[in-house]
Amino acid sequence: MTSFFRRHRRLWCLAGTTLSCGIAAPALAQQVTALPDVDVHSDAAVPGAPADAVTVTREDIARHGAGSSDLAEILARLPGLSAYGAGGFSSLPSIRGLDNQRIGILVDGVPIDYACPNNMNPPLSYTDPQTTGSVSVVTGVSPVSLGGDTIGGSILVQTARPSFAKPGETLFTGRASGYYRSNGDAFGGALSLTAATDTVSLTYNGSYTRSQDYDGGGKDGKVRSTEYAKTDHSLSLAAQTGAGLFQLSAGIQYAPHEGFPNQYMDMTDNRSWFLNGRYQGYFDWGNVDFAAHYRNTSHEMNFLADKGGTADGGMPMDTRDHGAGYSLKVSLPVSSRDTITLGSEFQHQWLDDYWPPVAGSMMMGPDTFVNINRAHRNRLGTYAEWQADWSSRLTTTLGVRNDQVWMNTGDVQPYGTGMMQMADGMAAAAFNAVGHRRHDSNWSGSALAHYQASPGVGFDIGYARKVRSPTLYERYSWGRGGMASQMIGWFGDGNGYVGNLNLTPERADTVSGAVTFSSAGKGGWSLKIAPYLTHVSDYIDAVKIADLTNMMGMPSGFVQLQFANREARFYGVDVSGDLRLWRGASGASARLIATANWLHGENLADRDPLYHQMPFNGTIAFQYSGKPWDARLEVQAVADKSRVDPTRREPKTDGYALVNVGGGYTWHGIRLGVDVSNLFDSAYALPLGGLSLGDYGATGVLRPVPGRGRSVNVELSAVF
Repeated sequence: MTSFFRRHRRLWCLAGTTLSCGIAAPALAQQVTALPDVDVHSDAAVPGAPADAVTVTREDIARHGAGSSDLAEILARLPGLSAYGAGGFSSLPSIRGLDNQRIGILVDGVPIDYACPNNMNPPLSYTDPQTTGSVSVVTGVSPVSLGGDTIGGSILVQTARPSFAKPGETLFTGRASGYYRSNGDAFGGALSLTAATDTVSLTYNGSYTRSQDYDGGGKDGKVRSTEYAKTDHSLSLAAQTGAGLFQLSAGIQYAPHEGFPNQYMDMTDNRSWFLNGRYQGYFDWGNVDFAAHYRNTSHEMNFLADKGGTADGGMPMDTRDHGAGYSLKVSLPVSSRDTITLGSEFQHQWLDDYWPPVAGSMMMGPDTFVNINRAHRNRLGTYAEWQADWSSRLTTTLGVRNDQVWMNTGDVQPYGTGMMQMADGMAAAAFNAVGHRRHDSNWSGSALAHYQASPGVGFDIGYARKVRSPTLYERYSWGRGGMASQMIGWFGDGNGYVGNLNLTPERADTVSGAVTFSSAGKGGWSLKIAPYLTHVSDYIDAVKIADLTNMMGMPSGFVQLQFANREARFYGVDVSGDLRLWRGASGASARLIATANWLHGENLADRDPLYHQMPFNGTIAFQYSGKPWDARLEVQAVADKSRVDPTRREPKTDGYALVNVGGGYTWHGIRLGVDVSNLFDSAYALPLGGLSLGDYGATGVLRPVPGRGRSVNVELSAVF
């Protein structure tokens, strides 16, 4: 059984058991990815993809929580990751040019539905940096066992593993934290408590965060529609028995408001609750991992004060979503070398999206605008995966999966039949006249290999064929009026979007690799170079169908677009490395850490750049870690964004460099940290931030969303 555990320890760590992830087999011992100011486990925690997978610890995520309440923004420090600008805790992660709806995001092993026409409540918005346990990220080829209906990498969030006491003892432990940020007058706090015996563990996690509008750097002034508030609570019960580990967790989120600077709308209410159950059993013949989940979400949009408020009713938009499903994974060690993993997954989404009428409005009434009428999207996935440890140096993982996707929705209706609603009336009639039911049968496969050529040199290579079906909004959004279409879209460009019933699934072929050099386990230095290439057939992009006009009938500068299948290609390279400068006798050390990312995304149909592709960027950081002091100095640099999408009229942005400094003092489990982000208060525009529509409505000046100016952040935390 000892050899059995060692062969599968990465699977246990990923599954969230209480086993330690610190034991590394010889083939993985050197797979350390150096990141700026972020600690990473030496064990990649994802089976079959050690070169592209990193795991960020709870301590470092929580520490960065003093500067940001947005987990996606924190993860954007990792090589290959970036984040689309959105709300204060709802940025949309992008991996190597593929946005969040194309990558696999699991929170405690559970997918979370996209339940907003503007994607204001993405999966990572239901997490909080103050209470997140750890995050594993795969930027390259991910094995098919990590989920289907995706064509990019994976982000796996774990709140916390259950803790148990020693036999005959009881355990009470916890963590409390609080922070304040000068920019935006932001503050928040979190509390985690665990009470446990050797067989039962009960954990509470709660957090609160709030901010006013932030100020841009230099003379950019206040950036409108950047305020937010949110609270999260969860309770988890775990029982460790002779039959395995049983877990039951439940939680709620309440977000009374969140401004979106690059959208016409703001989030005025988001209420969500979930119930998850999980069983993990470990037997001589193999392992069983079964989970079931349910989430109910009520989401509302309208205008916050920055965009004029709702004194005249505004424009209410409501979404109701129910998501439920299960996942079953059975791992069978058929020999000392080979492990076969079989799995089944089911995900059901029910979504109703409607816009109530506004009293007295000739445009938004007298009826309810039915955008998506009680639609459903059901996905049944099955897969088989074979992992072979050919030697202590060579490991391979091969997998194949099929995802059956069924979608349907009811008939729709516009606000009314007046002259101002003619375009939507005609579009609704055309939509209702045809069938809405769609069925996709999607086959995917992946092949990965890791070879440790020597103690200091490792090679990884992977190939995947992945398929993703359109979302409910990509297929079923139908409004052709200018206003109706501009209420659809998560791109922050101010344009209007129309769905397409004839969309076919995206089919992506990806080849990624990495070569890792290191000081052979001595911790002195490491360097990883990771190139990649992705070709996407039937890539869901957008084509222009009309110019939009303002209330006076004049061109507004925005366009109406329809989702359409195109062809796209992404390629680039991520480079990361670290160097230990010195190490003291007491364990204190200083390191120099650097990353660089280059990406090229192209629409092959018209040879134009793809939208929202991060320009060349890099980070170099100095870190000191010791007791009781720690400190860091970090420089982030981003090149000019000159390759922009002309179809969406994407703005160009200038390059910039930001300096961040910080440090902390720890005494008996209590840490006081102070850092300053954007030390020199540099003015800059976010390359993936879109247009500042909140400012545009108030000033008439259209500009890219400005980045945050200087902020002094103070954090106090205690572990007990």
